[in-house]
Amino acid sequence: MKTSFQTSSSSSSSSSSSSSSTTPSSVLPQKTPDLTEHYTLGEELGKGSYGTAYHCIDKSNGKEYACKSILKRNLNCKEYDYVLNEIEIMHHVSDLSNVARIKETYEDSESVHLVMELCEGGDFFKRIINKGPCAEKKAASLIKTIVEVVEGCHSLGVMHGDLKPENFLFVSNDKDSSLKAIDFGSSAFYNPGDILCDVIGTSYYVSPEVVEKHYGPEADVWSAGVILYILLCGDFPFYADDEDETFKQILEGRLDFESDRWIPISDSAKDLLRNMLNVDPTRRFTTHQVLCHRWILDAAGVPPKKPLESAVLSRMKRFSAMKQLKKMALRVIAERMSEEETGGLKKLFKMFDTDNTGIVTYDELKEGLKKLGSNLIDSEIQALMDAVDMDNNGTLDCNEFLAATLHLNKLEKEENLRNAFSFFDKDGNGYITINDLSQACTYLDISNVNLDEMIQEINQNNDGQTDYSQFASMMRKELQEMMS
Repeated sequence: MKTSFQTSSSSSSSSSSSSSSTTPSSVLPQKTPDLTEHYTLGEELGKGSYGTAYHCIDKSNGKEYACKSILKRNLNCKEYDYVLNEIEIMHHVSDLSNVARIKETYEDSESVHLVMELCEGGDFFKRIINKGPCAEKKAASLIKTIVEVVEGCHSLGVMHGDLKPENFLFVSNDKDSSLKAIDFGSSAFYNPGDILCDVIGTSYYVSPEVVEKHYGPEADVWSAGVILYILLCGDFPFYADDEDETFKQILEGRLDFESDRWIPISDSAKDLLRNMLNVDPTRRFTTHQVLCHRWILDAAGVPPKKPLESAVLSRMKRFSAMKQLKKMALRVIAERMSEEETGGLKKLFKMFDTDNTGIVTYDELKEGLKKLGSNLIDSEIQALMDAVDMDNNGTLDCNEFLAATLHLNKLEKEENLRNAFSFFDKDGNGYITINDLSQACTYLDISNVNLDEMIQEINQNNDGQTDYSQFASMMRKELQEMMS
């Protein structure tokens, strides 16, 4: 049942590395502490092609996590790139509610370690095998979660590339436990309109256009449709002992709804399947159409009001409404985050920076937002540009872009807030004063600011200085408002 199609990552295909090159000594771009300084490894949770997942405990607070340890001796040169790509993508998409969040990464001479959210409910695939076909309401709820993951990834410029039950875990053992995506080893960053051609995925789940090596993110909807088919009847829609024969069936796309096992299944469910498993990707349902289909709505609630817009646009809009001090703090946080944490956002920046100058002009911002499906008028784009352009030089550099597109859950991490506070507290006396803010603005090349207004934003007792707790409260309030 798990015959593998060759897997690779499209985003790494442009790398200058090759399997015949000398294997590099490290995957991560910077040296890290030893994993065991911070975590205690426990029992094995599962094993894959390249490594093993373990239960682990944070020594500082006793919190439980999963640790995916990838043995470097099993990797060739190109696969080093794939592992870094997976880490960057996991940081990039782990802000999504149904994706297991990556906490941090470590590397030693033998392995790369990904410390992640622990999902204790076991793998989705085993539940399907053990329990057989799902009731329609349950199947609708599960596929809704999977398609929401796909929609969220696409909004961030990521194609999942290998959707299958094995790449999802239940959070707990409860029968109504939520589902989370855990594996992005075949995922790829893409720009709107890109045609991908790398061989990715697992044979029974791949779309016709992937078989033909000429595809886009629509292929993820096909794979989700295959999962739905399995949920409803307990078998694959396209299956043969020979891989070439499986691909032939996929290209033909004939669905069997005539057998006895489909008699109890509603016409509405079959209609959704026909639209998700349409061999023509231009006629296949979008993620939004899936989430708005009557079969999903009858079982799993109200429809989304509109398709999920690009994360770049939604985050820039949110950023533009912030006051100056919060913008400055986010910029400081973004500048001090690791390369793998910001790698995804930097790839998005390069999509806008079409002439590779390291800055984004108004025209580049306008064209990039248009590619992402924005219908903003010129005055709205200019207002967005002005709000993000913190040094008022008429362009956006990478740090300004990172600040504006950073997900606010980065404010949950104490280290990030401490780093930002230390930046503003220039004299190290434990308080931020107007003089400190003036120096910070000079350092960041920010002018035309009202320093009195900025200090009042966080100075709750009107004494002209702000301690860390006041600063952290102001920043976390932004996160709470976003989540409410």
